[in-house]
Amino acid sequence: MTLDPQILAALIAAAVAAGFVDAIAGGGGLITVPALLLAGVPPTQALATNKVQGVFGAATAAISYARSGHVDPRRQIVAAALAFAAGLGGALAVSAIPTQALRYALPVVLVGIALFFALKPGLGDLDRTERLRPAAFTALIVPLIAFYDGLLGPGAGAFYMIAFVTLAGHGILRATAHTKLLNFASNAGGLTGFALTGHPLWLLGLAMAAGQVMGAALGARLAVRIGARLIKPLLVVTSSCLALKLIWDLL
Repeated sequence: MTLDPQILAALIAAAVAAGFVDAIAGGGGLITVPALLLAGVPPTQALATNKVQGVFGAATAAISYARSGHVDPRRQIVAAALAFAAGLGGALAVSAIPTQALRYALPVVLVGIALFFALKPGLGDLDRTERLRPAAFTALIVPLIAFYDGLLGPGAGAFYMIAFVTLAGHGILRATAHTKLLNFASNAGGLTGFALTGHPLWLLGLAMAAGQVMGAALGARLAVRIGARLIKPLLVVTSSCLALKLIWDLL
């Protein structure tokens, strides 16, 4: 697929913005998928190409948070492997599983997440009491969200985030840091599934990946510096916008 240089530049700029948002609160696909569709990329290829560039942004954010000391990737290896396998399974199951009912439920869930982070008192960067042991969290929660990430994708970062806060007892910044490697792994699994079916536009995805890396590095740096005061409002905004977009698509 040949694109005008101005359209390509606009897509890379959209990837920069998406990488910035994704590194902090998730929801970068809210920017890049519509941009790809407006550029004339067919829907299935837009989703697949979005995975290509999204993998690079998630990897950059994960590395940035690890370097800042907010997460130890070695302790997430098992969870990341499960997330990859579940993301791959979700992508391969796209044509076999009816997802319409899930599409109707998603806006409600995302609005609920936005309200939780907006109204819940006491949510900050301090850790809270965990409600689920790490082994149980890894075995039960991670594959569920990762499978959804491969199957549909919108809001997966917010789902990881709220799981870490409510079930693992993490503070906002620590939850964000722990989300990124898993988001990368389930994205990589989903991308593998799409690659097996030949859908990604690799050159376009890699060009946008350069923008993702820049945006993600900046976003992670700001999140580490500012913490919950930046992450919470952006998470509320992205979850609400994603819910509105999904409602618009359904109507």
